[in-house]
Amino acid sequence: MIIGSALAGLLLLGLCAILLHRLTRVHELIYAGCLVATVVLVGDGLWHIVQSGHEEVPSVVLPFGLPWLHAHFRLDSLSAFFLVAINFPAALASLFGIGYGGHVPHPGRVTPLFPLFLFGMNGVLIADDAFVFLVSWEFMSLSSWLLVLSDHTNEEARKAAMVYLVMAVFGTFCLLPAFGLLAGSGGAYTFAAMRAAHLPALAGSLVVLLALLGTGSKAGLVPLHVWLPLAHPAAPSHVSALMSGVMTKVAIYGLIRILYDLRGDVGWQWGFVLMVVGAVSAAMGVLYALMQRDLKTLLAYSTVENVGIIFIALGLALAFRDHGELALSALSLVAALYHVVNHALFKTLLFLGAGAILQATGERNLDRLGGLLNRMPITGFTFLIGACAISALPPLNGFVSEWLVFQSLFKGPTVAHWAMRFGVPVVGVAMALAAAFAATCFVRAFGIAFLGRPRTPEARHAREVPLSMQVAMAVPAFFCLCLGVFPVTVTSGIATAVEPLVRVKLPAAMLGWPWLSPVSLTAGSYSATMVLLTGAALMVTTLLVVHHFGTRKIRRFPLWDCGHPEDIVNAQYSADSFAQPLRRVFGSVVFRAREEVEMPPPGEMVPARFSVTMIDPVWTGLYLRIVRIVDAIADRVNVLQFLTVRRYLLMMFLTLVLLLLVVAVRQQ
Repeated sequence: MIIGSALAGLLLLGLCAILLHRLTRVHELIYAGCLVATVVLVGDGLWHIVQSGHEEVPSVVLPFGLPWLHAHFRLDSLSAFFLVAINFPAALASLFGIGYGGHVPHPGRVTPLFPLFLFGMNGVLIADDAFVFLVSWEFMSLSSWLLVLSDHTNEEARKAAMVYLVMAVFGTFCLLPAFGLLAGSGGAYTFAAMRAAHLPALAGSLVVLLALLGTGSKAGLVPLHVWLPLAHPAAPSHVSALMSGVMTKVAIYGLIRILYDLRGDVGWQWGFVLMVVGAVSAAMGVLYALMQRDLKTLLAYSTVENVGIIFIALGLALAFRDHGELALSALSLVAALYHVVNHALFKTLLFLGAGAILQATGERNLDRLGGLLNRMPITGFTFLIGACAISALPPLNGFVSEWLVFQSLFKGPTVAHWAMRFGVPVVGVAMALAAAFAATCFVRAFGIAFLGRPRTPEARHAREVPLSMQVAMAVPAFFCLCLGVFPVTVTSGIATAVEPLVRVKLPAAMLGWPWLSPVSLTAGSYSATMVLLTGAALMVTTLLVVHHFGTRKIRRFPLWDCGHPEDIVNAQYSADSFAQPLRRVFGSVVFRAREEVEMPPPGEMVPARFSVTMIDPVWTGLYLRIVRIVDAIADRVNVLQFLTVRRYLLMMFLTLVLLLLVVAVRQQ
């Protein structure tokens, strides 16, 4: 009842935004309403997690939909967990939108669609049949597509919207037959009937493949990620926060719902596939991010990396479950869901920080920023916390979930198959490499944007954003610390969603405090609380020692000027120069990066030029070839538009004869 009221409120807010679009501050009212609705949904999800336990949850049937169908809705432990994980960042984005929504290009095109986007994502979570799931999925896709297209005068936004629409249609095109196979010949479209159905081996494998393609395209899994770096920068920043931090989690929910709940008996081979694809996504995503100058594009590629980490854990959980290691399967699934929560938090924080920078300076290019920490201290401090969290630095939350994934990887070779025994170490190396590159990437992003001296007048005259936007960034920064310092509380809540799927209780070692010991009480333990207390004690001790034994004299010396005594801000490290060593090592192989220097001859007054060229191997190697093939087919089929009436009639006659032959053969 509460969820239904909140979702109805979101629909009503979208309608009110259309009717009241002439009011100057209507966006504040709409975003405040979205904030209330999402907070209500978070509260209802938490209440269900705490109170419901594992008792059977009935499905609510409503008499609407197609004429011969009814709509089924259900809130179980898994959907309640995602209800909290998705709506808490959505509430932050709504709060941010109160101060930011009036500054976006064409706010009248964004404000009505924002609550509808939230409605579609929540509809996916509570759907209990394929019809409601797919309708909500399409509602989510179309509303987010229109949000990407909100700045329709921008050519880049139009291109991003086109690519995103194609990938969204592809995802639905894959999910539709997946649910059709799960429904079987009887057409049992409810999830309860799909759980009870028995599928042949081939049909079951097709379901897994189609579900992986359909949800992977929405989550941004390599090589289905091409829309992310285009759509996220094109959308308004608070919408980008939802698309990157929240919508990708709806896709992961859909995959978990199909593979762990509706399908049920997925072989370890598919777990190995998920694990390998996740490792490739993690490594490629962070390499893409390292090469970017645009801050929002960098954050978009970072999402590819973190989605890859989640898929590694999901693949391990499938392999362990098929092998009978249910406790390890539960551990891997807890690690995946923990990273779902963490990524939703710190990626929302970072995109909101990027939006604050964009509003204050009008710039997204890192090489046109600098020195913002003095001018935007709240934004800078919260962005630093998000950067440390996504870099998996203790005692923040990103470290805990990645550490749990590594703990699961260490047990991967116990699966008795050579592919897992040899593949798991390779995946572990790829994930460790991705973690190291992620730290480098966000040292680069924070250092170039917030430290040093301003590189442009826009950065020099930047001012802190309004209070509502500061609070929207401070809250997730605080929770990044809380989820890292008190991880046992989070694992206890996630266990509620995991146990019905794996059908085993987590070991007592997982739920101990203050030490988190996922494997055993004597090995592989971690206590973020002790790390924080030890760090605080060392800091206080250092301050006391320096204060007691240090000198009080003030000594003044000229700063090191890097060999440039003149005041030239462009002599600072740039984003390109920071990434140059890694670009030369990895970019020349993966991205075919080439550096060109144009040096004029002596006596010429033209300046020297340095340029870097790179290609996207996925885009040029896969998608451009598909585009060429489609164009070639279209050119040949296009001649059918110019046939005579006689030839059209002949085509119809031949088609009818062919169909009759097919029917005759089937009847024999």
